[in-house]
Parts: sequence; C-alpha cells; structure tokens
Amino acid sequence: TVIRAAILIQNWYRFTVARLEMRRHYSLSIFQSIEYADEQDQLQLSNFFTFMLDHCSHLDSVSHIFTSPSVSQVVDEGLSLTEYEKKIAVPDSYYGPRLSFPLTVEDANALLHAFRNKQLLHARYVLQLLCETRKVLKEMPNITHLSTSYSKEITVCGDLHGNLDDLLLIFYKNGLPSEQNPYVFNGDFVDRGKNSMEILIILFAFLLIYPNDLHLNRGNHEDYIMNLRYGFTKEVSKKYKDHGKQILCLLRDVFSWLPLATIIDSKVLILHGGISDTTDLDFLNGLERNKVRDHIHVGLILFSLENLAVEIYCQSSLAYLQILDILWSDPRSQNGCTPNKCRGGGCYFGPDVTARLFERYNLKMLIRSHEFKPEGYEISHDGKVITIFSASNYYEEGSNRGAYIKLNPELIPRFVQYQVSKYTRRQNLRERVGTIESSAFKSLREKIYACRSELTSAFAQYDLDGTGKISVNDWAAAMESVLQLGLPWRMLRPQLAQMNPDGEVDYMSCFYDLKVDQPIKEVQPALAETLCRYRKDLEIIFNVIDKDHSGLISLEEFGQTWKLFTSHLGIDVCDESLDKLVLSIDHNKDGHIDFNEFLEAFHVVHRLEKKAN
Repeated sequence: TVIRAAILIQNWYRFTVARLEMRRHYSLSIFQSIEYADEQDQLQLSNFFTFMLDHCSHLDSVSHIFTSPSVSQVVDEGLSLTEYEKKIAVPDSYYGPRLSFPLTVEDANALLHAFRNKQLLHARYVLQLLCETRKVLKEMPNITHLSTSYSKEITVCGDLHGNLDDLLLIFYKNGLPSEQNPYVFNGDFVDRGKNSMEILIILFAFLLIYPNDLHLNRGNHEDYIMNLRYGFTKEVSKKYKDHGKQILCLLRDVFSWLPLATIIDSKVLILHGGISDTTDLDFLNGLERNKVRDHIHVGLILFSLENLAVEIYCQSSLAYLQILDILWSDPRSQNGCTPNKCRGGGCYFGPDVTARLFERYNLKMLIRSHEFKPEGYEISHDGKVITIFSASNYYEEGSNRGAYIKLNPELIPRFVQYQVSKYTRRQNLRERVGTIESSAFKSLREKIYACRSELTSAFAQYDLDGTGKISVNDWAAAMESVLQLGLPWRMLRPQLAQMNPDGEVDYMSCFYDLKVDQPIKEVQPALAETLCRYRKDLEIIFNVIDKDHSGLISLEEFGQTWKLFTSHLGIDVCDESLDKLVLSIDHNKDGHIDFNEFLEAFHVVHRLEKKAN
C-alpha cells in the first residue's frame, strides 16, 4: 500500500510539473511571437518613409530626414574634453562620480557603486566618456582577433537589454574586466530594460581602461530608430533632459563605430545574429562600417536615400545585406538559407550553411546571441553553433535564466547560468508560472484588442447567420489569419474566449474585459482603436520628423503625416474626426502638440485592473 501510494504521488507530481512546464512553454511562445511581430513592423516603416518622401518631399519636416548632414560631421564639430568642462558646469550639489581622463579602475568602481545606489552620472562626464569611447572604437578593426592562454579564459556575454542587475551579477560571479579577465560583450546592450545608459557607461569605461581586454560587438539594437521604438531614446531623454539631444547624437555615432565581430584563436567566430549563404568575412572586414548605420532595420531604400544626400557609398547594397544578415539572422535545424519572415530581416541558416562557412575560414564554432533562450543558452548544428543570452527575467520576473560562456585554450565552452531574483525566491513553481502566464496573456489580449475590427470581420466570415458564435476551428483560423503569430490557438482558447454548452465559441468575448483608454471623449472609437494599434509606429515617425527633439510638432505636420500614414496602410478614417481631435489637444493654442504625451494616452486598458486600482 505504501509503495502504491508513493507511486501515485510520484505520478501526480510528474503530471503537475509537466502541466506547469507546458503552461510556461506556451507563455514564452506568446511573448516571443509578439516580439517578432513587433520587429516585422519595422519593415512596414521603411515602406512608409519611402511613400512619405514621394508624396510629401516639399515639407521641411520630411526632407530633413534625408538631407541633413551626417552624424559624423555633427560630432566632428562637437566639443573636446576641456571644452565640455568649460561649457557644462557640474554643480556643488552633485554627489555622483566625478571623472577625470584618462580613466582608472577607481573611476570604474566609483561608477559601479553609484549605479548600485541609483545615482546618475552627470551629463558632462557622459559626453566626455562618449567622445573618448569614439576615439578608441575608430581605431579598432571591423573584426577583432583575440587569443586565449593557459593563464586566462575569455568570457562571452550575450544580450543585456538594459538589465543592469544582470551585468552586476556577472561581475560579482566572474570578476571585473581586467588584463587577466577579458570579456566579449556580443551586442544588444540597450533597449527594453530601464538601465541601458548605465550599462553603456560601465562598458565604455572599462573599454577605455582595458582596450585590449574588453571587446564590444554591435547588435541590432545599437541603432537609432530601434532605440526610438524600444525605449532607449526615452530613457536618455528622461534622465538627461538638458543634454539628451547631444548625448543621443554622440551615441548614434559611437554605435556606428562598434566592431561587427570577434574571432578567438582563429577558430571561434562571435557575432550578434548569425550568417547567411553569402556571408563574406573578408568583405565585412574591409567595409567602412560607420557608413552603414541607422537603417539596417528599416530597409535598403532609406539607407540609400540618406547616403545619397551625403556620400554615395559604392558598395552600399552589398554592405547593407551583409550586415543585415550578421545582426538579424537565426539558426534553424533544416538545411538551407531562407528569409527570416518572423523577424522581417536577416535569414534562417541551416547546418549546411554553417559547415560551408567553417570550411572556408577554418572555423570550429560560432557563438551568437540575439535570441531569447529559457536556460540562457542553446547548442545547435551538432555543437557548432551556440546561442548565449545574458538578460535574465527578459519577458517577466522568473521567465528565464541568463548565462555567459567561459572559453579556455581547448575552446571547450563552459556555461555559467544565473537569475536575478527579487521576488521569485519567495514563490513556488506554480506561482512563478502563474505570474509569467498572466503577463503573457495580458500582452496577447492587448494585441488582440488592437486588431478588433479586422478580427470581427474575420469572425463574421464564418458566422453567416450572425449568431455571434463559430466553431473552435473557425475561431482559431480567424485568429491566425489576422494576427499571424503562429500560436496554438485551440490550446489558448480557454484563456481568451468563452465557449457555450454546444461547443461553439462566443467570439466577441475576446474583447469583453478590454477597451481603449480615451482621454478625449470626442474621439470616435474607430479612430481611438487605430491610434492605439499603430502607436509605436506613429511615435517613431513623429520623432524622426521632430528635428529639434522638442517632442512638439506643428498641427499641419501632425495632420499631413497621419493622413499619409492611413493612406499608405489603406485605413479608412474620417478626416473631420481627426481634425477635431488635433484641435482639442492643442491646449495652449500655439499650433503645436506634444505628440509623445498624446500617443501615450491611447492604450488598451484591462477593465478589471482599472476597477481594482
């Protein structure tokens, strides 16, 4: 009896753990599908910018995007270290670190201490640090070559995405960068997290102190317009209100000078995304990397148009495609090289593509980042490709571990996993999975509601009698046809829509607990829904148009850009309702509006949460 009871308990436990793991798995799939769908929207932006140029090139607000002087020219006219000291005063009331150049280890330790205590580095020192970093990066090759030795291993870290706690934990576990403890950070230092600026400052400081022992590769998020979409631009503007424009301008140039890849012992290739069947390391090593900047994510057209106004770069098309592949591509188990439709850029590369590149350059291993992994790393292509992801809790507290790699002269990778834990240690497995699942479905419901009109039309095609109910198969087909997230909709249905006793889905129940928050009552529901759905795209467009980074654009620019955008997407919105809306938000009647504040107001609200608050 005791043995049978033990077996029953064991089976019950295994079944419970399996169900929890399944819930965790599909929650992470939801997060990743939404993330990739958001990246696809970047390509739509490239087409819109071209459309806007064709239809509205007479406007200064549009033409400046393509005819303004290059960032390098602006920065070259910038201030030196001593001039920054003269121009920007540091008040006596400032209690943060006071840097002097050249930097020392004591300066780096002071920065670490300050950031642990939520202090900001003064804007003067930030600008000086960026100027010195740019000088060092300009002297570096596109592909950095390193060597291991028996006295020291090389540590390779993946995406950090503004998670300062992860960087501090890595340094705590693995030691600070030094001549005896070299590091390679493989891109995507910024965006999404709250402390991207602090991470950059720390990494750049150690780069200046140990330029031969700390190495940085560029990621797809070290990019001006990606930063507009995913939060880094807002972070800088909020933390450095008076000097944010100067800092962002300098950062834009610094990012363009980041090396593209690192090779260890001539055998291990480290780059952010991946490779394609056309990847040419010799070509990548010879191109002028700072000329291929900013528009890697939005398409070749915008890249070429900007450079036509500055300098015709004869190999721009090939350079663009080569860099696009190494920053955006992902490995797959199937042979071949196909377009990466999930992300909208780069490719999927198979084991045969990896093998050919290795044979051509006599390589043994490819270390890349770029992809969320629940355990912080993943091995593929028969051990030849390793994905390393260093941002723990990426989607939600408890969603994943972070990891880094230690490489010795035998080039056998040793993985170190970790997870920053603020709350999850006090939760059991069921509670942790519940938190992840709740956050995932909240994001998914918001995306569903933002597509309410299209989904309602898709449901109606299966509901010919207008009953408000359709089969589960039809409901799932309609959801995928509109959202195109590749999710197991039949499995997710119980969390998203109600089913009647006959086994049919009440499809409008998808929207019961959600609404678009409308700060202005006069806004028509259809207009509010459109503003909510395309809020991120509109925010990027208006920020690009906003020449002086004031956050203000004229009513004329706002109206014309909106009409072009809706025309380009084929959205039918009443012009009169938009005109009324624009006039109502010009509070001081000066002909300008704060577009960031305006767009932020239109977001999906969960009714139950709002009542609880």
